[in-house]
Amino acid sequence: MEKMENAVNDSVALAETEKIGDGEWEYGQNRTVKFNKPYFFEGKQYFEVDLSGMEDLTGADMIAVNKIMARTSTGIIDVMPEVSLEYACHIAAKAAKMPVEFFTQLPPKEAIKIKNRVTSFLFGSD
Repeated sequence: MEKMENAVNDSVALAETEKIGDGEWEYGQNRTVKFNKPYFFEGKQYFEVDLSGMEDLTGADMIAVNKIMARTSTGIIDVMPEVSLEYACHIAAKAAKMPVEFFTQLPPKEAIKIKNRVTSFLFGSD
């Protein structure tokens, strides 16, 4: 009986997790991006950023980001802006309720982590 309970628990655990890159995390629950080393922004030290606010964003937020990007672009038309690093930084800023500069000033590897988490959320692989 105990083996059967363990098997059921293991299959439930597998159904609730998803492999992303090299790490495993709880499906639909963990939206925290951990930094490889402390990140300093405006005199404060950060070890991670919580992007769980993406769950509360709306299409209107996405449209607002598109308008920001259209105003700041240099005539470049982006066919799929939602896969760009700039778009991900703006979405992350809205989700975390932080200034976009927090995300645009991240080191490259950390910025790519943010981009990957945002795009995987938007395209449903998250």
